[in-house]
Amino acid sequence: MSDYILEMRNIVKCFPGVKALDKAGLTVRRGEIHALIGENGAGKSTLMNLLLGLFPQDEGEIIFKGQKVSFKSPREALEAGISMIHQELRLIPGMDVAENIWLGREKRFSKGGIINLKKRYRETEELLDGLGLAFSPRAEVRSLSPADMQLVELLRALSYRPDLIIMDEPTSSLTDKEARFLYRVIRDMAAGGAAIIFISHKLEELYEICHRLTVMRDGRFICERPIGEISMDELVKQVAGRTIKERYPKTEASFKNVALEVRDLRSAGNFQNISFTVRRGEILGICGLVGAGRTEIMRAIFGIDRFDSGEILVEGKKARIKSPKHAVALGLGMVTEDRRRGGIIANLAVRYNISLASLRLYCGLAGAVNRAKEREAADAMAEKLAVKAASMKQAIASLSGGNQQKAIIAKWLLAKPNVLILDEPTRGIDVGSKSEIHRLISSLAGEGMAVIMVSSELPEILGMSDRILTIRNGEITGEFLRGADHEKLIRSMFGI
Repeated sequence: MSDYILEMRNIVKCFPGVKALDKAGLTVRRGEIHALIGENGAGKSTLMNLLLGLFPQDEGEIIFKGQKVSFKSPREALEAGISMIHQELRLIPGMDVAENIWLGREKRFSKGGIINLKKRYRETEELLDGLGLAFSPRAEVRSLSPADMQLVELLRALSYRPDLIIMDEPTSSLTDKEARFLYRVIRDMAAGGAAIIFISHKLEELYEICHRLTVMRDGRFICERPIGEISMDELVKQVAGRTIKERYPKTEASFKNVALEVRDLRSAGNFQNISFTVRRGEILGICGLVGAGRTEIMRAIFGIDRFDSGEILVEGKKARIKSPKHAVALGLGMVTEDRRRGGIIANLAVRYNISLASLRLYCGLAGAVNRAKEREAADAMAEKLAVKAASMKQAIASLSGGNQQKAIIAKWLLAKPNVLILDEPTRGIDVGSKSEIHRLISSLAGEGMAVIMVSSELPEILGMSDRILTIRNGEITGEFLRGADHEKLIRSMFGI
């Protein structure tokens, strides 16, 4: 019997106007954690979607567990032993944990059309206990933290007892502690014989958990290596197809007047005593554990959520920001943490998603939009940020997650805000694009924009920030200047 559980060889896939895969390949061994790496648009998602049966390949073959296969649907792939945990959570918020895990398999617990709820909760508890998770199977998913939602996705995948699990950016919303818990689970799964395809742009974690890696670029297979036989610099070069000299290209800043001031902001149950300033030309980094209140503070400032007390001053004047529309009118922009729910209009064209926040710039006296100017500006910004799409007319939902993220950033850059809030701006972004976005952020600050950057990646915070605030339990626990000690930052985040 072959040592490989999966062999994908010479895979070709064409869509109108683009060759998405060109002789791509991937081999995965039983009991192996195999990294699949590449820039956004490299073909990783297309290759996995093809494996799952979302569409057929034009050329090439797929061999799974020694048999040549061509799945017609994800359901067929599931039944054959392949599960996938998607980067974008696919849970139903109004259902409880057990309902989400067993959705579509209600017959497993029913007799005469009546579902045995006790049995379903019992089997869910067994899954939870198997991973040492404390939340209840009866908990509504909407009440869980993003990290626990990610674990529910994992439980659903494990409930199928798969031979192969595809994990797409599984740690993107997890703290270091939560990520290490997930690593342990993944290692246990591999030790039990399951194979894992691990897709991540966090190169450091690949060296921690993976056995081998495959690099893709422009829809092609580039190389396959044991993880211990390739240096970080060489890996970055293979992924990007070029040498990236600076991962955090931060230029020296020249600070000007205070663009935004927050005084004693409070929201019961979310945050309290929040006071800070950010100046024109400054990048203010904000970090903390998941659930610390970072995102809630930013949402309140931008008018998405209400707060109970406190003041917000824009350019020295008190502002009563009642909605995002009002925030934009005052010169604020915000890249939200959850791009699918708060950043894009899924069925709208890429071009129109990019121009959405700046339509006022292309309106004539009568209020009509000058479509030619709008199109020219949006397309130019998409090109500047290297948003990969077959056409700017296609629905943004059809792009990879990383390219959606770049389009959202393009939207706010086109609006030219005075204060730009970036909540996890490079989540799901490849190493090459990260460097480009970091360079752009630094350039914007250099031109006088005030930038607030929330990130779970401490190297990003340390590499890009002029000043750093740490948040814990909804309060600011520390303030640090550029060049801060990594360990001191972590201690402040944990309240040590």
